[in-house]
Amino acid sequence: MTAEFIAVHQIAEPQGAPSATDFAFVPGEMPVPGPGTALVENVYLSVDPYMRECMNGVWGLHRPLEGRSIGRVLVSEDPRLAVGDLVFHRQGWRTHAVVTGDEARVLPRADGVPLSAYLSVLGGTGLSAYVALTRIARFQEGESLFISAAAGGVGTAAGQLARILGAGRVIGSAGSAAKVRHLTEDLGFDAAFDYHDGPVVELLRAAAPDGVDVCLENVGGDHLEAAIDVVRENGRIVWCGAVSTYNNPDEPPAAPRNLYEVVGKSIRLEGFLVRKYPHLQEEMESVLTPHIRSGRLVPDETVVDGFGNVVDAFLGMLRGENTGKMIVRTAAA
Repeated sequence: MTAEFIAVHQIAEPQGAPSATDFAFVPGEMPVPGPGTALVENVYLSVDPYMRECMNGVWGLHRPLEGRSIGRVLVSEDPRLAVGDLVFHRQGWRTHAVVTGDEARVLPRADGVPLSAYLSVLGGTGLSAYVALTRIARFQEGESLFISAAAGGVGTAAGQLARILGAGRVIGSAGSAAKVRHLTEDLGFDAAFDYHDGPVVELLRAAAPDGVDVCLENVGGDHLEAAIDVVRENGRIVWCGAVSTYNNPDEPPAAPRNLYEVVGKSIRLEGFLVRKYPHLQEEMESVLTPHIRSGRLVPDETVVDGFGNVVDAFLGMLRGENTGKMIVRTAAA
């Protein structure tokens, strides 16, 4: 058991890109669980793009932040949580947390499935991909898919899931030549491009000269405009995020210049919030777990060691320094 309790507080609202000076590591007394609660030592922490949005007006200053976490129960006064249980909860950005059985889910121990997968392909990023393809897009065997920010957590999960669903062609955009190679050589994408190499619409047209049936949009701006341009008539665009806008929360993002093509091409453009789909978690796990065990679905992760590196991991993720899901390992599992 780690003897010291430390939490990360946000101490300033960033103007533009956040920096390490917007955070503070704050030591404190070790929490003591009362009746109906348990003390958990966090072993994995998730850092995610949505957290950047929370930094301006959603998270309160000078208090521990919120985030998906996996921890081990050390002391329990809740009969639903046994000492030694590995649990998922949302009190991240701290070494320890006090949770109730209502706030924590005891994770299954599945052979061949790494614990960290419950923050990646079996966590919120995997659920985002699963909801996007199976519920919003209603993706069908033989269809083609374009994924923006394809080398991130949601993108790598979605590309592999599309393959499992029988995709005819999977295309992705990424932020470097190395990430492009990772998508095509390691994760089975048919084509990918570095969006720095030219206008995104031209790069996507070259990668998908016949168009695509479905687009999973995670970036916004020029990527959304390119998706509208390339998706076929009666195609679907699933809008999951807009990472290109997160550092400028007070500036409304520019609308795509070709927005009216949504009408002309009878495109269905639909956004969603993954937090509205917790009822699909167990279904997703039952579908994806066998593919993880077989090796067909790889939990694509960048794991940073040490609680003291959680802020650097978060900032690095926003700068695109990760491939797959960015996770911080804070203690031995």
